[in-house]
Amino acid sequence: MVFAVMRPRPVAFVFLAVSLCAILTPVAGYAVPATKGHSSDTQIFQQAMTYLQAGNSAAAEPLLVALRSRHPHNFEIDESLGLLYAGEGRIPVAIPILAAAVRDNPKSSVARANLGTAYLKVGKVEEAARELKLAAEQNPSDAETEVALGQADMLLKKPAEAAAAFEVALPQDPTNSSLLYNTALALFQSHQPAKAEPLLARMPGMDESAEAEELYGDVDEALHSYEDAGKHYAAAVRIHPSEPNVYMLGIEFLRHWTFGPAAKVFAAGVKQYPQSTRMQVGLGVAYYGGGFYNKAIPVFAKLLDAHPNNSMYAELLGRNCTVLTEGMQPQCKKLVSFSERHPDNAVLATYTAVSILHQPYDPKGIALALKLLTNAIRAQPDLPRARFAMGLLLQNEQKWKESIPELEAAIRLKPQYAAAHYRLALAYSHEGEHQKAQQEIVLERKYSKEQSAETEARLQKVTTFLVSMK
Repeated sequence: MVFAVMRPRPVAFVFLAVSLCAILTPVAGYAVPATKGHSSDTQIFQQAMTYLQAGNSAAAEPLLVALRSRHPHNFEIDESLGLLYAGEGRIPVAIPILAAAVRDNPKSSVARANLGTAYLKVGKVEEAARELKLAAEQNPSDAETEVALGQADMLLKKPAEAAAAFEVALPQDPTNSSLLYNTALALFQSHQPAKAEPLLARMPGMDESAEAEELYGDVDEALHSYEDAGKHYAAAVRIHPSEPNVYMLGIEFLRHWTFGPAAKVFAAGVKQYPQSTRMQVGLGVAYYGGGFYNKAIPVFAKLLDAHPNNSMYAELLGRNCTVLTEGMQPQCKKLVSFSERHPDNAVLATYTAVSILHQPYDPKGIALALKLLTNAIRAQPDLPRARFAMGLLLQNEQKWKESIPELEAAIRLKPQYAAAHYRLALAYSHEGEHQKAQQEIVLERKYSKEQSAETEARLQKVTTFLVSMK
């Protein structure tokens, strides 16, 4: 007699806030072997199945346990008891029994899918992927197995393999929003945005899902459809104005040097999420990129107060303080205390010294700047910015001849240093070497255009870092 095994309820998995279903489902077709003294076991098994069908697992369990003790290698009994435990959420108890069912019948794709799904449920992702892959090879048309395999591959950071699995399942459920989303996500993460875009375009409920809108924004960004990307990021904020969504909208503006809109987004984000450090950094970078140095300085000064040993915040503060040309903000003095705490940081010592040179003339300030630059050059003699700053300090002191070796050193280290060529031209002119001065002016004009490109590269580097901030 053949035992009919019931179909349990689906086991739902959550993947990036999208529910995926991997169904634990055995097949019928195997009978308990007739054994002397146990001729009624078929009826007992049928009774256990009746109990399970009625939702009475408490009555079915002892029957199946007893049957398993008499028939230790029977596929249907092992599979049914394993599924009973899985249906009750007792996955760790179910796994060894489901594994036994696979040993009983290694050619059963469903048994392997069940075991793989159970492994996935308890976080044993590598084991899950192994069983699910074998199940998919045995039955390549089973969509539920492919979905579970796709999820396992995503957790293993194998998006290309996950995309392939999801794409097998998708034709059998082409309007499933969760499946469309996860397939698009896997394609995007495997650098296939062109294949991801049409899936998102046809995804039902797109305009109600902040996650989907944000992903669509990422896809359009990768496809260089920047205007559409901005619209999708804005839609994500409208649907769910969470900190991550507001932040990514600001980042989208920063990516394309639209600093004014970026500053507005980050300013609103700081107001709504005052504890978000990355929102404050984004606001400061937007001000810096837009040339609003007076606004950027208080932002980075506040960040440095909260994180007094963070060299990145100190450097961003230093960048703004060194380009400020009108007056001197008190917050820039924080660079002095940072440099005193970190005497080996030549970059920050240089920024601090230059910010001091921007202040009204003060002999004590000049002495401090000289000390900082001397330490910076000693710590990092190949830092062109430090050698340039030393030359600038000496010129401020009317020591034109003494400034020449420092500026020449800066140019040896960085031949395209436009400002150093200009200052060296001034020094040569003061020393009567007018031909050399003219040559330096020609080089200054040549490299001044590259100076702005360097600034853009620095901004791009900071923006890339902001994208990765948690």
